[in-house]
Amino acid sequence: MSQPFSLAACAEMLWRDRPIAWRAARLKELGFGVGLWNWPGHDLSALQATGAAFTIMNGYLAGRLGDREGAEVLLQSARETAVVGKRLGVHRLNLHGTGLGDGGLPVLPVETVTGAMWLTARDTLCRIAELADELDVVYTLENLNLPVDHPGVPFARAEDTLALVSSIDHPRLRLNLDLYHAQIGEGNLIALCRKCLPWIGEIQVADVPGRCEPGTGEVNWPGIARALDEMGYRGPVAMEAWASGEPEAALAAFRSAFTL
Repeated sequence: MSQPFSLAACAEMLWRDRPIAWRAARLKELGFGVGLWNWPGHDLSALQATGAAFTIMNGYLAGRLGDREGAEVLLQSARETAVVGKRLGVHRLNLHGTGLGDGGLPVLPVETVTGAMWLTARDTLCRIAELADELDVVYTLENLNLPVDHPGVPFARAEDTLALVSSIDHPRLRLNLDLYHAQIGEGNLIALCRKCLPWIGEIQVADVPGRCEPGTGEVNWPGIARALDEMGYRGPVAMEAWASGEPEAALAAFRSAFTL
């Protein structure tokens, strides 16, 4: 048996009754990297003290890719968050097409994404890549699903995030390829991984339906793991999922699915 990927899990979604630093420490004990969402409200000193490997966190607090006013807010927020990320040693700072509010819904939903919005989004991401060079960090752009969790988010489909990131083709701007969201919105996951492979910074997983650990839904995760290995992917795979039962059992199922 071998483990070709570095495995991580989102601390925000596990042991919800425990402090975030406890969760990070426990994930470290179990041999996983640690993913975070937004940093305000977290005890950063306590997180630092865990010595955990923080793999990803949201790289902004507000803003939007597709309009000038939103882009300025996003750039300012991304700069502020990068300082926090560097303090924690976070490997990747994550972005979305627009800021998300309660329940993952967009703060400003968009019904129609125009050509002008596409051009502005690309320009904004070019500026993000320049900021990443300046600050020595990596930003990722995550795909989301529109039908179930994130209606109204622009540039949400993996097809959209791939188009933007690949057109810029900058080593500090990568894809956070979320296969849970892609399964709901697009499917054909192995072909999608192969298409996105040159630009992937991280892969995130949860089963469909329900957004719980691998093995609780319809996706053939061991098959995807084998395909990723065969296509030469050696990057991080992170479980961003709720636990259907005990979190440690969910993590064991995740590890099993991605062990060859």
